[in-house]
Amino acid sequence: MSAAAMKAWIKSRETPLSRFAYCAFTTLRTLRVPVIRPLHRTLYALHLAVRDAVQESARILWYTPLFASRLETPAPGLLLYSGMPQVIGPLRIRVGRGSRISGISTFIGRSGTAAPLLDIGDNVDIGWQSTISVGTRIEIGDNVRLAGKCMLAGFPGHPMDPADRAAGLPDTADQIGDIVLERDVWLATGVTVLAGVRIGAATVVATGSVVTRDLPPGVLAAGVPARVIRSLAAADAAA
Repeated sequence: MSAAAMKAWIKSRETPLSRFAYCAFTTLRTLRVPVIRPLHRTLYALHLAVRDAVQESARILWYTPLFASRLETPAPGLLLYSGMPQVIGPLRIRVGRGSRISGISTFIGRSGTAAPLLDIGDNVDIGWQSTISVGTRIEIGDNVRLAGKCMLAGFPGHPMDPADRAAGLPDTADQIGDIVLERDVWLATGVTVLAGVRIGAATVVATGSVVTRDLPPGVLAAGVPARVIRSLAAADAAA
């Protein structure tokens, strides 16, 4: 009997023997030693200490200098966490002072033209699983916050014409554009910003929104496509 047939026979539980085998297997699968709280709490704390020490050592000695060697600027106070961002394609990267970048993020430069520029300001947060695809230029101003799973799509990677896509041709010039996030912008989790968009200073874009056109400064925007919900300046004045 093959392994797959044996597995199916055990799962079927159609005979006393298969039911016994199923019970034995599930019991073995969930076995664990009894919890001795003082001992295991100590071991847990030791595990965290060792894990953190290894991660910090890797950050200081490996990830940060390797990533910094890829930058055009010194990036003083740069903090990488959870590894090192993936960089794909030709891309010039500048990072200002005191920015924090998740290692579980991806920076992509469009091929086929002069190396595009990703310009990250001071005190910027780029959250985990965020992707920044630079067609020509993306500028992220000082104090900008990108939560997890944000997408800045300066180019789509594929043409609109289905025959061209099937042939593996690249996207066209009209699909590419700059993206500018002015200072103090906050993109909440899962926000997508398309090519050719400028978001004004201190504007907040709500979770899951897709920004297809420019947004003015100092507003809350939400939706697909994103639209202005209200002025944040008015709310601050009322408070």
